Amino acid sequence: MPRVHIKKNDMVYVLSGKDRGKTGKVLRVFLDKNRAVVEGLNNILKHTRPNPQKNVKGGILPKESPIHISNLMVVCKRCNKHSRVGMSVTPDGRKVRVCKNKNCNELLDS
Repeated sequence: MPRVHIKKNDMVYVLSGKDRGKTGKVLRVFLDKNRAVVEGLNNILKHTRPNPQKNVKGGILPKESPIHISNLMVVCKRCNKHSRVGMSVTPDGRKVRVCKNKNCNELLDS
């Protein structure tokens, strides 16, 4: 498995693409493809057929598509800026992610 700096429910900042500069919450992470689905970003139009058994109305519906993880940065809760992610070991032996912004060093994992 590849090392990934993004986890589910993180707030992320988009670095490139049509949604550059926007932030959103990560809904899913696909480790095998190095991609993540971000809420409200990278929308595509999905043509759906009506299905009365599942109460699905047909039409053209917007749907979030995955974004490559290299185009995302984690947003720190304390400094409220996008930052690189570092790793640190807590005194109880857990490995946690840390904000690498200057003078911040806030834990990104709760």
